Amino acid sequence: MEIQPELVSKAEEVADQVIRNGKHVLPTLARLCLIATFLEDGLRMWFQWNEQRQYIDMTWNCGKFLATLFVLINLIGQLGGCVMVIGRFKVSIACGALFFIVVLQTLAYNILWDVQFLFRNLALIGALLLVLAESRVEGRSLFAGVPTLGENKPKNYLQLAGRILLAFMFVTLIRFEISFMQIMQNIIGGILMVFVTVGYKTKLSALLLVLMLSALNMYHNAWWTIPDHKPLRDFLKYDFFQTLSVVGGLFMIVSLGPGGVSMDEHKKQW
Repeated sequence: MEIQPELVSKAEEVADQVIRNGKHVLPTLARLCLIATFLEDGLRMWFQWNEQRQYIDMTWNCGKFLATLFVLINLIGQLGGCVMVIGRFKVSIACGALFFIVVLQTLAYNILWDVQFLFRNLALIGALLLVLAESRVEGRSLFAGVPTLGENKPKNYLQLAGRILLAFMFVTLIRFEISFMQIMQNIIGGILMVFVTVGYKTKLSALLLVLMLSALNMYHNAWWTIPDHKPLRDFLKYDFFQTLSVVGGLFMIVSLGPGGVSMDEHKKQW
C-alpha cells in the first residue's frame, strides 16, 4: 500500500512536466480537436448537399425550401463557428452558434430518443462549455493587475458543468462483455471519469483519459479502413470525430485545471 501513493506522485510529476512543456500548444490542440466534429459535419453538408437536403425533406416532409435552409444553417453555423473558435474571435457567440447546431441536429435527426447519440451530444456541449470557460480566463488576463471582486464564479461553474457533461461520453463506451480487457477498461475508465467529474487529481486523470479515449477511438472507429461505398464508414467517421471533440474537451481540462468548484481546489484550502 505504500507503493501506490509513490506511483501516483510520480505519475503526477510526469503529467506536470508534460503540461509545462506543452502549455503553449495545449490550448490550440484542445480547440483543434474540439471543433473536429463540427468541421467534418460542416464539410459533409457542403459535399453531400443534395443527399442531406433530400434526407431532411423525406424525414420531415417539410419541402425543399426548409430542407435547404436546414442544410445551409448547419453549413454556415458550423464552419463559421469553427473559424471563430480557432481564431479566438467572439468565442461566446461562436459557442452559442455551435450549441444551437447541436440542439438543432438532436431534434432534426431524432437523436433525442437515441440514448447513445444523446449522451454524446451532451458530452459535446460539455466541451463547448469548457471553451467558454477558457475564453473567460483569456478575457481576465487582458486586465492583469487590475483588482477584481471575488472569484470568477461563472467560469468555475462553466468548468464544473463541462466536466459533468463530458462524463456522458464515457457512458457510451461501456460495453457489457465478459472479457478481462473490457472489464478493466470499464473500471479504469469509470474511476478516471469520476475523478475528472469531481475534480480530484484532475489534470492527471484527464491526461490519462485522453490517452485511453484516443487509443479506443483509433481502434473502434477506424473509418479509413472501410470502403467509401459502405454506410458503416459514415457511422464510424461520425463517432471518430465526436470522440475527438470530447478529447479536445479533456485537453482543455488539462490546460485549464478543474476550476474553483472541485476537490483539488478545496484541498488547497485545507
